[in-house]
Amino acid sequence: MKLSHFNFELPDELLAEYPAENRDESRLMVLNRKEQTIEHKHFKDLIDYFEEDDVMILNNTKVFPARLYGNKEKTGARIEVFLLRELNEEQRLWDVLVDPARKIRIGNKLYFGDDETLVAEVIDNTTSRGRTLRFLYDGSYTEFRKKLTDLGETPLPKYIKRDVEPEDEERYQTIFAKNEGAVAAPTAGMHFSKHLLKRLEIKGIDFAEVTLHVGLGTFNSVEVEDLSKHKMDSEEVTIGPETVERINKALAARPRRRICAVGTTAMRAVESAVSSNHTLNEIDGWTNKFIFPPYDFSIANAMITNFHTPKSTLMMMTSAFAGHDFVMRAYDEAVKEKYKFYSYGDAMLII
Repeated sequence: MKLSHFNFELPDELLAEYPAENRDESRLMVLNRKEQTIEHKHFKDLIDYFEEDDVMILNNTKVFPARLYGNKEKTGARIEVFLLRELNEEQRLWDVLVDPARKIRIGNKLYFGDDETLVAEVIDNTTSRGRTLRFLYDGSYTEFRKKLTDLGETPLPKYIKRDVEPEDEERYQTIFAKNEGAVAAPTAGMHFSKHLLKRLEIKGIDFAEVTLHVGLGTFNSVEVEDLSKHKMDSEEVTIGPETVERINKALAARPRRRICAVGTTAMRAVESAVSSNHTLNEIDGWTNKFIFPPYDFSIANAMITNFHTPKSTLMMMTSAFAGHDFVMRAYDEAVKEKYKFYSYGDAMLII
């Protein structure tokens, strides 16, 4: 398939600037792959599609406040610094993106906070906007990390034009987030409320947790028409023994249980750890797996996801799972029915 197969017209007013008032009351489009039917529901109706001993795979990564604003030495120019990943704890080296990048060269220093006690020196260029920074801070590593958190801002996606508000700190995060390391939220999981999770638990649904620290590479635009030539950035992934046991037990059950990946990140995590006999392995490492049609999925047979950007890798994975023509029809319907798109938007269940 080609990049142009994933284009569609998306009106600006359908980009969600704010989340639904209550997490589980966002809208839910349900796609039945076997019947090729589309239903319109609310997220809390999700429970009607699952039975006892079905498994939901949750990505428990936690978003950290990755967006900082500093001032360049001498000129005082305001520079946005987006923390991507820590390279060396001891030397306090980080991979970051800077904006405006044209103003930031190797050797420049940036000062953060009113008291300017946190300073960063640019020591390398990585990409057009990418830099390696060495942070200078007179304090322990714990105090340094607290300083980053205090100065950082919730990293809302760039399409959201408004300023970050206090509620975003809680809402741009799943309620089961625990392992800090993501610079973007696994947004499909943000629709779960405590009440809905409790109802699912009472019904006998099993939960299996994975960790995939979402990086900005997930959202990088695809620049090549031939999808086989696109390279994904690597993201850190961990799947432990307890999760492996739960999922493999569900895979072995007859009739087979419904195993639902909550989000494209959970799906990428498990598909990055498939054994030769199509069961799940433990993993503690990195994945740059890029899933696009045609693709045979080994673990999950259901998936929850949001509505994604035209030509995005996330939409390509959804198409690989549900079928390209069916997804394009569903997206056409979503636009017509005025579903909200992207991170704070509505959800889709594919069964």
